[in-house]
Amino acid sequence: MESRNRIAEFLVEKGLIRLSGYAAVVVLLLILSFMLREGLPFLGIYSASDFLFKTDWYPLSSRYGMLPLLTGSLMVTLIALVLAMPLAIGTAIFMSEVAPPAIRNTFKILLEILASIPSVVFGFLGIIILGPWVQKAFGVPTGLNAFSAGILLAFMALPTIASVADEAMQAVPRSLREASLALGASRIETIFKITFPAASSGVIAGVMLGVGRAIGETMTVMMVAGGSAQIALNPLAPVRTMTGTIAAEMGEVVMGDDHYRALFMIGLLLFAITLGINTISGVIIERIRRRQGS
Repeated sequence: MESRNRIAEFLVEKGLIRLSGYAAVVVLLLILSFMLREGLPFLGIYSASDFLFKTDWYPLSSRYGMLPLLTGSLMVTLIALVLAMPLAIGTAIFMSEVAPPAIRNTFKILLEILASIPSVVFGFLGIIILGPWVQKAFGVPTGLNAFSAGILLAFMALPTIASVADEAMQAVPRSLREASLALGASRIETIFKITFPAASSGVIAGVMLGVGRAIGETMTVMMVAGGSAQIALNPLAPVRTMTGTIAAEMGEVVMGDDHYRALFMIGLLLFAITLGINTISGVIIERIRRRQGS
């Protein structure tokens, strides 16, 4: 009987668990290889510098400068991050350090509900409610712009950041809090000088996940950002994002033509940006952990 249990344990550990890990890597590599196969031929007919730095995206005229799409994505993501970070971190601190268990559980349920709302619903809310309000409040020609899209993306990223940050602060040993209070520190001082710094690596991980959620969002920005492929430094101007462009135009292209391959190159650039964000966040988190360990 014991030998059977060991065999079963061995099969689960060496077989199923490893197979699951390898499967994730294989799927990722297959997706990347497919995108490379479909996108890289574009660079044989259109220079990489023109693709990255030209400012006109007019596929009907065979002009594929995607800089306006990149700046639109970065602007919307930056607005979302600026709005979501203080709200999400404040919510996490309240849930972890202030709220009693019953209220904390209620907040967790509300965050889960907010995270489960489909992006198309946020888009409808942006078109019907937020867009007209922004137009009236700021006196702009249209309320469908980068600012409106950023506000909606902030609420979409908030549950991710808040939940991960809350779990990170919950993981801080209670002995650190008790020692701080015993030495005469106030509750606020304990939160911001002991608990929050100890959980900073987890908080940064949550923020990076929120950035990934925002920069990868498609439907909401396609509906609310305005859809104008222009470089705009004004957040109240309409913009178009990379994800919105792929979603809006992929169904209209001829498979294998230049436009089709240009859209796959945008996807590759999104892939590279996401990989870069995850790599940078991993380096930052590791440095923080080493500093705390020393």
